[in-house]
Amino acid sequence: MSDRVTIALDAMGGDNAPNMVIRGASIARQRHPNVEFLMFGREAQLLPLLERWKKLKAVTTVVHTDDVVAGNEKPSIALRSGRQSSMRLAINAVHEGKADGVVSAGNTGALMAMAKFVLKTLPGVDRPAIAAFFPTLRGETLMLDLGANVMCDARNLVDFAVMGNAFVRSVLGLTHPTVGLLNVGSEEIKGHEALHEARLVLKEANLPGEFVGFVEGDDIAKGTADVVVTDGFTGNIALKTAEGTAMLINEYMRRTFKSSLLAGFGYLLARSAMRKLRKRLDPRRYNGAIFLGLNGITVKSHGGTDALGFANAIGVAIDMKKHGIIEKTRADFAALMQRPPIFRQAAAG
Repeated sequence: MSDRVTIALDAMGGDNAPNMVIRGASIARQRHPNVEFLMFGREAQLLPLLERWKKLKAVTTVVHTDDVVAGNEKPSIALRSGRQSSMRLAINAVHEGKADGVVSAGNTGALMAMAKFVLKTLPGVDRPAIAAFFPTLRGETLMLDLGANVMCDARNLVDFAVMGNAFVRSVLGLTHPTVGLLNVGSEEIKGHEALHEARLVLKEANLPGEFVGFVEGDDIAKGTADVVVTDGFTGNIALKTAEGTAMLINEYMRRTFKSSLLAGFGYLLARSAMRKLRKRLDPRRYNGAIFLGLNGITVKSHGGTDALGFANAIGVAIDMKKHGIIEKTRADFAALMQRPPIFRQAAAG
């Protein structure tokens, strides 16, 4: 069938691999009947687990390798010594056209280093970025970079804006997305030089939708912009802060409802609403960080996620293939290079 999608899985990556990977793949298969899998890992562990999931086994090919990238391994070492690892072979499958995308819950730095080395970046892209969705009052906001590039110049920020704009138009179907640069204030005089240079370029770049200028930290949760652009240092701190705040709220609520019999009775009355709230804030719903800017679909699952979270990460990769995000991002960069000189100068560094 022409709509078949093949996803390569690093079956040994993650805190609870390979059991979590296989169970997650089974959930994803139920949601996406057109998906097939290439699983890379140790046959002795994978094959007995697959026997429990007959329907998954029917659409899965296992490729054996003993090598696994450790969670604490330095990216440079993994790049040199992990050529036969489950992570590297899964990435190679995308490069060789055997798979439409790769999903791994393994070492983030190693995955980025290997994917960039094997798949390369798209024409016009200097550095790839890690992007993910945040829940907001208006729905969802895409934020990038979340840790791939600790220090960024104006060109990198402009690249991230272009990639994020293309992604939300393709995957979320937004025809008029808003894009903002994360800053310490919305006033034009605030922020460092790279932010000011990027703002000037994006004002002239005429991206589809609207560039709203600078946004602040509280604008992320408000949903002020559909795409929030920042450097990886700031973005990663914002991500971890949001995750920690969600866990804090959940724990406060749990303790509050256990504090007295009356509070417990109140929980019984509000149980339906509380379930909706927990579901809305469930980090597994937003699992699956996207490596944008690479010439191939690469999705990073949280290392400590469970099967449901991993299934959502697989779903992100399938959506990227379905909506042709690589082709659309490539086309956007090609079109923007024809824009006024201010953009071409920034893109050239």
